[in-house]
Amino acid sequence: MLGASADAISAARPGARRETLEKYVKRLEELESLACGFPGVEQAYAVQAGREIRVIVNSGQVGDREAATMCRDMAKAIEQALTYPGEIKVSVLRETRTVEFAR
Repeated sequence: MLGASADAISAARPGARRETLEKYVKRLEELESLACGFPGVEQAYAVQAGREIRVIVNSGQVGDREAATMCRDMAKAIEQALTYPGEIKVSVLRETRTVEFAR
């Protein structure tokens, strides 16, 4: 009981349970590099303090079904490889753009 009280008091200090800036940046970099390791990935961005990762894939290399499979595989890889608080939302974005100029 005394130990739990001391822990509660200690946890109330500002910054007592927060991760350091170095660990935070390293965790975001690991998250982005893990996502960039998948084939067809052009860019990956960790957003919302690492609670979400948005992955942009090349639409010429990755189809709709492959994007859905890739999203599921990324979530599983994150679960296995990284340590993180809470949950991480994985979003795979596949976009096709066509541009023409009328002259």
